[in-house]
Amino acid sequence: MLLKNYKTIFLHELSSLYDDKEIESFFYLIVEKLHGLKRIDLALQPETVIDGVHLKQWKNIVSELKIYKPIQYILGETEFYGLPFLVNENVLIPRPETEELVDLILSNNRITDLPNPLKILDIGTGSGCIPIALKKNLPNAEVYAIDVSEKALVTATKNAELNKAEVHFILKNILQTNDLEQQFDIIVSNPPYVRNLEKAEINPNVLEYEPHLALFVDDNDALLFYRKITELAKKNLNPNGKLYFEINQYLGKETVALIDSFGFKNVRLIKDIYGNDRIISTSL
Repeated sequence: MLLKNYKTIFLHELSSLYDDKEIESFFYLIVEKLHGLKRIDLALQPETVIDGVHLKQWKNIVSELKIYKPIQYILGETEFYGLPFLVNENVLIPRPETEELVDLILSNNRITDLPNPLKILDIGTGSGCIPIALKKNLPNAEVYAIDVSEKALVTATKNAELNKAEVHFILKNILQTNDLEQQFDIIVSNPPYVRNLEKAEINPNVLEYEPHLALFVDDNDALLFYRKITELAKKNLNPNGKLYFEINQYLGKETVALIDSFGFKNVRLIKDIYGNDRIISTSL
């Protein structure tokens, strides 16, 4: 069967579950993964044939998409800030909003008059997307990353190796930590922030497959991680050090008030590309 003809079958199989644009994006991601062809290559090679082995792989992928398994987990990879990342059920799939967080940090810190290289810490690193992207774009920085999940750190370490980025990964439960034992110029975190009451808003592909440990917090203490990390930042940031958070869009004012209460200055609440409160930046 010609690959271009199979596209019609693929679209039909998934048409009741996803919109056409999303199905088409799935199709070209799979083409690149299974056949090593980009969209333009397929256009230039319209007679590309699917052999029996590849056809079976396509059918398996369709079956997984029908139960809403994320395409990134099916293929085992995704892209973040122009870099390749391995992903699996132990780590969250990196989001465009988190790319905005990285972009803000880079735009604020590309030029510095510090006598020593920037020292950066990412708390709750997951796949390692934040510290690796920062290290690739601030090659002189000394970058550290913490996570409570040993399995997540295995994936993050592989991603650092894949991208040839030196990041120091640390297994640690931040909620049980009273001191980070070293000072940093930048602390950044995208901690768990989705309340259980918001589960109804979560798509099945996220709710059923992405790690709840990295997603959800108790409704009664939704700012638990922000309080703890801000407390540690107060103690372990250098003078004029900067703190960056990705936040729950519904708790922007509350999170700002929390950070204000610790005596931080220049607290900025920033909207994401979708117009939602999503990032906070501040400094000592």
